Amino acid sequence: MMRIGDVLYSALVSLQANKLRSGLTTLGIIIGVGAVVAMLAITTGFERFVNEQFSGLGSNTFQLQKHPHMRLGGRRSHKWRERKNLTVADAKAIRVLDEAVRFVGSELWTWGATLRSRHEVTPANVVVCGGSMEFAPNNGYDIAEGRNLNDSDLQHERTVVVLGADLAAGLFPYSTSVGQHITFAGRRFRVAGVFAGKGSGLGGGSRDNLVIIPISTFVRIYGGRRSVNITVQAMQPEVFDYAKDRAIQIMRQRRGLKPGKENDFTVFSNESTIEMVKSITDNIVLAALGIAIISLLVGGIGIMNIMMVSVTERTREIGTRRALGARKRHILVQFTMEAIILSALGGVLGLGLGFGAAYLADALAGLPAAAPLWAVIVALSIASASGLIFGIYPAWRASRLDPIEALRHE
Repeated sequence: MMRIGDVLYSALVSLQANKLRSGLTTLGIIIGVGAVVAMLAITTGFERFVNEQFSGLGSNTFQLQKHPHMRLGGRRSHKWRERKNLTVADAKAIRVLDEAVRFVGSELWTWGATLRSRHEVTPANVVVCGGSMEFAPNNGYDIAEGRNLNDSDLQHERTVVVLGADLAAGLFPYSTSVGQHITFAGRRFRVAGVFAGKGSGLGGGSRDNLVIIPISTFVRIYGGRRSVNITVQAMQPEVFDYAKDRAIQIMRQRRGLKPGKENDFTVFSNESTIEMVKSITDNIVLAALGIAIISLLVGGIGIMNIMMVSVTERTREIGTRRALGARKRHILVQFTMEAIILSALGGVLGLGLGFGAAYLADALAGLPAAAPLWAVIVALSIASASGLIFGIYPAWRASRLDPIEALRHE
């Protein structure tokens, strides 16, 4: 009775005798599996990362702004720039929905500020937001020390700030930051509070490298000729859609949009952003699967070709084995096993290539990589199946050789 160990050993010895040929034969399998694993690792990791990041927008919260949240440029970018700015007055108009919304906040942003405390100076990469007390709940921030901004700060245009956790730790490494003073934009500010840490954001940047000042103070320092971002938190999940629809209706009325005309502003929430990203990544996965199918087909044809050559080269060996008592099924299993091992080896090398490419993208471009276990199992299974499918015919040919004719073969 034939032992599987003997078959495996014989197959490995045969493949090892032609290392270069075996390696080149598996190249298609390697590329196919590598492409699938790399794309799935990057897209799965990216989806998870986006889910984590946009869950921080705040529970039951949506945002209205002038530009799309994720801009890819192109012809429509000029159209977006021509849109009218959103204003603080627009936010006040949405506040009339007090039966459906809990918080309505206005935000203005600028980047590249340098903050100074008595002993430390930050790089010129700090994000400055002009906002109000609604900023924290609407963006998922908690106050760790001190207090939040309040209406009095906005009314009196006070020079007070709430610091992100990274800034507080960097500017005041040896003492509490609350009550201390910092300077930026040519003015001296008092630290009213510190946000709890949020960690890294989309693209790898820290969400704690920001400072919040009253929006009225922001306008006085930086000017008001920019569009306001309006964040709206629904009272309950059950009225989220209603609150969003009513806010859109109010904005359309204020901007004079006729029925049937598209919105000249953007509305997004955690769910809409995540769905958009998922749609993009799904298309990437489909493209990767297309590449994989073509590569596996090429690799499978290569395996069939090399197994046919192997059968021809080893005709006398087959004849000798048949003469010594080996049955047709023994020959069939041996050559099929060789094809499966060859393709499975390509699958393993493809896994290494895929993981290596994914983690290289993570290291160089900050794209998170997390290949799901099912992708690894499917990739190896498909690679092995291709060896079985494309190796079965050469193995059948080998098993059908006449022993006497095989022994005469030169």
